[in-house]
Amino acid sequence: MKRLLGSCLLLFLCLPLFAQGGTSVRRNADKIARALYYLESRYVDTVNLDTMVDVMLEGLMAQLDPHSTYIPRDQVESVNESLEGSFEGVGIEFAVIADTVTVQRVIAGGPSEAAGLRAGDKLLEVDGEPAAGVGISNDDVRRLLRGPKGSWVQVTVQRGNDKQTFSIRRDTIPLDSIDAAYTPEPGIVYLKLSRFAQGTVDEFIEALRKNAKRRPEGIIIDLRGNGGGFMHVAATIADMFLEKDETIVRVEGGGNGVFEEDRASGRGFYKEGPLVVLVDENSASASEILAGALQDWDRAVIVGRRTFGKGLVQQQYDLPDGSEMRLTVARYHTPSGRVVQSPYERGKRDAYYLQARDRYSRGESFCLDSIALPDSLLYSTLKLGRTVYGGGGILPDVFVPYDTSRYNRYLVRVIGSGALSEYTYDYIDKHREALQADNLSDFLARYAPLEQQVFDGLVAYCRDKGIEPEEGELEGCEPVLRTRIKALLARGPLGLNGYWQVINREEDPEFRQALELIRRWKATGSAPF
Repeated sequence: MKRLLGSCLLLFLCLPLFAQGGTSVRRNADKIARALYYLESRYVDTVNLDTMVDVMLEGLMAQLDPHSTYIPRDQVESVNESLEGSFEGVGIEFAVIADTVTVQRVIAGGPSEAAGLRAGDKLLEVDGEPAAGVGISNDDVRRLLRGPKGSWVQVTVQRGNDKQTFSIRRDTIPLDSIDAAYTPEPGIVYLKLSRFAQGTVDEFIEALRKNAKRRPEGIIIDLRGNGGGFMHVAATIADMFLEKDETIVRVEGGGNGVFEEDRASGRGFYKEGPLVVLVDENSASASEILAGALQDWDRAVIVGRRTFGKGLVQQQYDLPDGSEMRLTVARYHTPSGRVVQSPYERGKRDAYYLQARDRYSRGESFCLDSIALPDSLLYSTLKLGRTVYGGGGILPDVFVPYDTSRYNRYLVRVIGSGALSEYTYDYIDKHREALQADNLSDFLARYAPLEQQVFDGLVAYCRDKGIEPEEGELEGCEPVLRTRIKALLARGPLGLNGYWQVINREEDPEFRQALELIRRWKATGSAPF
């Protein structure tokens, strides 16, 4: 009865909002209110009205475009976290490996570092509650470790053969949106952005300041795998590279056909000079705003594969119970007028999100000629008049095919089973001092005499777990496997920066292409489109 009264009260409070809508809104609001009343008061069994309304709203959103969503109250915090750029907790990165929670990284300056936790520690208990065992999930771990700023949590860990207990006072923990920032060559700065969050601009500027004593001689921005975030953050970063009044993005909103334009301020610090942006099929939304603006103004060379194609803008609306609705309110276009959004049919989300698989099946990931580029989608860049295409996603200036030649069934099993992660984390835990390094050169020097022993150890470890290579499989994937081992071990002392330095240096054709383009740009003084 109390819940029924609450539902009726909620509807009563919402009546002014309904009154503002048209006849259809008022009629359907009354219809829903009556249906909820009958469900609660007349249905033969007890029902959870809150859950049913959640399902109803999720179904409603599913009939719209692929990016309009309903977020239940219990999911709002985790969904918003990555964009807000912080959370309240203990300050560790972890992985659940073989039902054991292993600390991957202790965030510098955070409460866990102050308490004495180290990478490689295995969590046994949190406030007396087991933190290891069959079925423990990432969500379980977050629930145990996170809490209000200033609250205390007691953590028991396995470190080698010893058990140790630490008392940690929770604090606000920043979520970095830059996974790696370093100088692959003197004067050239590489920045890998994982998202566009509230703090991304400050992180971007700080990363440049740390890695370039003077004005950079070249910048590589890696947006591969970056699914987007705040549009205004991407626009602010684009502003750093464009001339005054150059359009960054054009937004068509509210179904009224009116365009609004976001233009560059002219105060950018790097409005000329070598600039390369890396993209792939998982670069979306805000990533496409940045890449599209820099491409349309002939400001950067875009390298990689066609981006995802998300050109719809969502507005967040809070609902009375703490849940949220993210509703598509506008479409955006690049400065030349290109439509970024890939085609979709309303209500067919599964088909829409399988586009990347379909592109792969059609060969688009391997051959530029496999991409259909009709003349109706042809546009021109705004300074040099180069041909670019609309119709979904950003097509790069320099296409780099997806390389599957060194991947085989054995490699997939070693990585997919978790054996590679388990082995490398265990190795770091047992050989921490031998791997300790301040930079990549130091790490590589320490690792070189160990490399063959470590590789053979992984093969034996996999064999003990029943993962055996067929004839020729080990030789076929050995270069990739050696690089992945080295990168994961470098992550121990050097964090994600170390991991990506190894991957880029030894395995990544897009990165190598980007470096070559920067060198040519520097040598000739003009962009090598």
